Amino acid sequence: MAERDSDWIYWILDAFEARAVYLFPAPLKEIGGIKWGYMNEKGKFVLPPIYSIAGDFQENGLAIVRLMDKAGIIDDTGYFIVKPKYDTIEPFSEGRAVVNDQHGFKVIDESGKEITEKAYTVIFPEYKEGRLIVEETADDGQYLHGYLNKRGKVVIPIIYQSASEFTEGKAIVKTKNGPYELIDLTGKVLQSYPFAFVDQYGQDLLVYKKKDDGKLGYIDEHGKTIIEPRFSSAESFIDDRAIVSLTDKNIVHYGVIDRKGNFIIKPKYTSIQNLGDNRFAIGKDLAPELPCIRSIYALADSEGHILTGFIFYEMNHFQDGLASVSDDQYTFFIDKNGKRMEHLPMVSGSGWLSFEKTLIKCDVDQRLQYFNRNGDLVWKQETTIRLNDHFSVVEYKYRPNREYVVYYPQIQGMTKSENVNQALKVMAGVKPVPAHQKLVSNYTGDYDITLYKKNLLVIEITGYDYTFCAAHGMPVKKYAHINLLNGSKYQLKDLFKPGSPYVKVISDRIRDQMKSNDEFSYLFPDEYHGIKADQLFFISESGLNIYFNPYEIAAFAAGFQTFTISFDELKEIIDRSGEFWQSFH
Repeated sequence: MAERDSDWIYWILDAFEARAVYLFPAPLKEIGGIKWGYMNEKGKFVLPPIYSIAGDFQENGLAIVRLMDKAGIIDDTGYFIVKPKYDTIEPFSEGRAVVNDQHGFKVIDESGKEITEKAYTVIFPEYKEGRLIVEETADDGQYLHGYLNKRGKVVIPIIYQSASEFTEGKAIVKTKNGPYELIDLTGKVLQSYPFAFVDQYGQDLLVYKKKDDGKLGYIDEHGKTIIEPRFSSAESFIDDRAIVSLTDKNIVHYGVIDRKGNFIIKPKYTSIQNLGDNRFAIGKDLAPELPCIRSIYALADSEGHILTGFIFYEMNHFQDGLASVSDDQYTFFIDKNGKRMEHLPMVSGSGWLSFEKTLIKCDVDQRLQYFNRNGDLVWKQETTIRLNDHFSVVEYKYRPNREYVVYYPQIQGMTKSENVNQALKVMAGVKPVPAHQKLVSNYTGDYDITLYKKNLLVIEITGYDYTFCAAHGMPVKKYAHINLLNGSKYQLKDLFKPGSPYVKVISDRIRDQMKSNDEFSYLFPDEYHGIKADQLFFISESGLNIYFNPYEIAAFAAGFQTFTISFDELKEIIDRSGEFWQSFH
């Protein structure tokens, strides 16, 4: 009987393998930016690169893609099960996906049918145990929470100030102006708690506070204290272990406790992550003398044994007994003892590796590669864009430090291209950076070819500079306008007739757009005083584009405020016989 059961299991697995979708998303950088398509396990494109973003195929054989700035869903033939019409689509969970459009959040099934009766203010990303948290705004402005079932119906009323995902058939909710409660999948109240805070249900224990300014401890389902409150933070129990922290002189120290509250991993680490498979990443200060520098990690087991040195900058969850990690130089797999798996890929740079169907997906230093299970390279992103038979743009990588990674373009085929290529390197951020010194910020740089017309090549240089501990980083955007025949690099003034009032004309056009377009609601109305003679700009098929850095005339959330002015509006002052104009006409 056991053998027959085993045969039946293998038959099911073989059937699943037979219908599984073995297509993998892959990007291609081309003129106009990056397009995504899907390749097979041999690295050949099966679905052409036409999407602005392409997600992995899920177990149901469907993938989320973006086209024309909208999200849709395709099958393995490229047929749109859901046409690109949503602002966002979350991955499927339990056969359902959360979508968002101008009306709000909804739920669809695997056929693309909307199963919710209305749009909600917010719907959480995924189903757990047949229940999905939904959020609505009450008349008094408060957010209230409830639960949908898999038919998209409200199965537990939207009446709670807060609500947790279901775990083991139970969830924690807080009634409006009332106590925290433990409920079952029908909404039945199993227990009420007279405490200031209750959350993080796991393995029959809950995190709680007796009073708002108190410490955290653990109670059982009946409200009996199991571990006295003494923690600054506390997570749910998983496999009889929980991550907690203590605070001493405003410094937070993390550790791991057992169900009796005893420390298995002492509270002396800057951060701890549960990696699954009874393994933890324990972090300590990388540079104690420098505030806000990232942690460096070691691997520990659930008994408190430290299995490796503090050598990892990134550690991911274990998958089938293996975890992807990055040290100062490489990304690779380790086993549960922290030993590197030498037969699997070891890739220069920082990022992650994961097993995806029959291949190993590698996302390192913002570039994608695929390997087979033997560790052989199957596919990697192309580094050359051929403009025509004479000119190409080739990508180079500059990584002097793990916190400083720049991809920069170099033009091939030009005569005397040294000056142009050197200028592109400088624009991209290629400069002396110490190799092993702990930097106080992280910088990443990249580029796109936004226009190639006649002899004019327009390259967009982008970057993001984040100083550790800052609220956010600062984005960087520059454009190079290059004549491929003679190497000229154009400025804004080169587009216009000598002595023409282009500054005033463009300034007035932008001011008119500001007054007539509600899109510019983030603007600081008193900060715009016109453009500068050397204003930031780029040429596109639509016309002349003038842009401003974040904070320059608008809130940071507005990004690079950009104003497009057609060439026809500027025809009186454009120097149509000038070299700049002639380079793309």
